[in-house]
Amino acid sequence: MSSIAIRLIPAALIVFVAMSNSWASDIYKWTDRNGVVHYTDKPAADGSSERVAIESRSTDRQRVAALNTARQDARTTAREELEAAARESSAQEQARLEEERAEQCTLYRERMQRFVQSRRLYREDEAGERVYLSDEEMQVARADVQAKIEEYCTN
Repeated sequence: MSSIAIRLIPAALIVFVAMSNSWASDIYKWTDRNGVVHYTDKPAADGSSERVAIESRSTDRQRVAALNTARQDARTTAREELEAAARESSAQEQARLEEERAEQCTLYRERMQRFVQSRRLYREDEAGERVYLSDEEMQVARADVQAKIEEYCTN
């Protein structure tokens, strides 16, 4: 493209916009034989059209900027509130997990205390009868409880 054509494009756009505003100034409404309402920029040939008064104002740029700023501020505030709620929820979840962990630690420490103090360990079968553990089963049970203590009682 030549430099003249490049300079003419903005001028042509300005002329087009100015002309489009004048073209849109007269709008006509008319109804055809089938009852369909039409809106055009030219009156109907039979003269049955009615001119529609259209008012337009220029945009208040300051008002639009203020509205956009207010919307952006509202979005920012909402995002910050969501993030704060997520942090609070996360802190509450962390506290709940720590409490559960402390309860598990206490449970397994008490169980280990019973295992150490008891000469014989047992479990109950389906009928509620005691089934005493062998020495090997007791060692495995103690090792399992010790592993649970290490899991839940260390930070």
